[in-house]
Amino acid sequence: MDELPDHLVWDILRNLDQTNDRNSLSLCCKRFYSLDNEQRHSLRIGCGLVPAPDALLSLCRRFPYLSKVEIVYSGWMSILGKQLDDRGLLLLSTNCYSLSDLTLSYCTFITDVGIRHLSSCTKLSSLKLNFAPRVTGCGVLSLAVGCKKLRRFHLIRCLNVASVEWLEYFGKLEVLEELCIKNCRGVGEGDLIKLGTSWSKLRVLRFEVDANYRNMEAYDQLAVERWRKQLIPCENLVELSLVNCVIAPGRGLACVLRKCKSLEKLHLDMCIGVSDSDIISLVQGAKHLRSISLRVPSDFTLPLLNNVAMRLTDESLNAIAQHCSKLESFKVSFSDGEFPSLFSFTLQGIITLIKKCPIRELSLDHVCFFNNVGMESLCSAQNLEILELVQCQEVSDEGLVLVSQFPSLTVLKLSKCLGVTDDGLRALANTRKLEKLVVEDCPQVSRRGVNGAATSVSFRQDLSWMY
Repeated sequence: MDELPDHLVWDILRNLDQTNDRNSLSLCCKRFYSLDNEQRHSLRIGCGLVPAPDALLSLCRRFPYLSKVEIVYSGWMSILGKQLDDRGLLLLSTNCYSLSDLTLSYCTFITDVGIRHLSSCTKLSSLKLNFAPRVTGCGVLSLAVGCKKLRRFHLIRCLNVASVEWLEYFGKLEVLEELCIKNCRGVGEGDLIKLGTSWSKLRVLRFEVDANYRNMEAYDQLAVERWRKQLIPCENLVELSLVNCVIAPGRGLACVLRKCKSLEKLHLDMCIGVSDSDIISLVQGAKHLRSISLRVPSDFTLPLLNNVAMRLTDESLNAIAQHCSKLESFKVSFSDGEFPSLFSFTLQGIITLIKKCPIRELSLDHVCFFNNVGMESLCSAQNLEILELVQCQEVSDEGLVLVSQFPSLTVLKLSKCLGVTDDGLRALANTRKLEKLVVEDCPQVSRRGVNGAATSVSFRQDLSWMY
């Protein structure tokens, strides 16, 4: 071992991703142990950290060049020992000198005091807080003041973060490039206006509202006027994901949708109020869109905003087909598949999009009007490699047989489809076309029926969804 060249040892360590493997290798000899200590830059710890402060201090001293630390207490119980608390974050901030990327998940003992300790980590550029119920807006503000290089910030299920002064401070710094806020009850769509000129730096924005605790005061007239009058420079956004948001004409996030000229990835999930005009304005400016994912709310949610035309129609699909010449992934899902008459898209709209865009991945969920005619249209989709059908009940074996004629298809996923049977899959087995087949919860398909239908096959049968 001592005679191995240094570059060979480094290559060995670099190719070991599992922590257990690296730990085992470091026990082979003192040389491997010391080199692993120097080369280890990332660490993932959690429930096994007992006692937490002492163990963390020992790890920081053993690995002096740690830059990425992930602390996860998922599944924690009191019998597993005390969690890492504010004192532990103090030890981390004062002993991990190269810390630039930190993730704290389910760390329920951490308070604003501990978050304030992190403000001394001058190199911190990425922080993810997932379910930290004792942290408030004051703690986040102290973090924003101290960590002036923070480019990536995730705030997920931090229920007591209500004050949004930290958003205003981040807006003045103009350093944030990626912002993710999910299910933080005290932060609404209207608060995003406080990012101000920092919008110009944002490349990724993921925003999700807790639909069960929506604060409708966020949509008062004052908030509307601020969105209208203030310039929202979001031309550099590359990825935009909005979940359970209210989007109405002339207010809030509708102003953002129309200005995302550099957008490549769009995800709208149960966003009430999105109209054809929003989508048309977006795609006319965003010529580089590569991925679009839409989950459309049912008409039962529409009364939340009165007198607003919020139904997406084929006009949106036609606009996408006309302007998105680089679109590779398209996913559409209807939240309520029991009422097809309420759906605003049609089969012809889907077919038009498929024919004009270089779609590589297509996912249809609860799209009950997609049938064997739609499957036939996919025979001309030269770029289609991945097809996913979820509860598309009008697709039968007749349509499934056509899969063998798809020019480039390699992956097929079927879930909760009532019309497909073993006979349709048996026809695929003879073609040896598919590399991967996933069949889940289709009542007329058996484990024997999927055998040989693809190089790799995954099968699951749980019919509880039918009852």
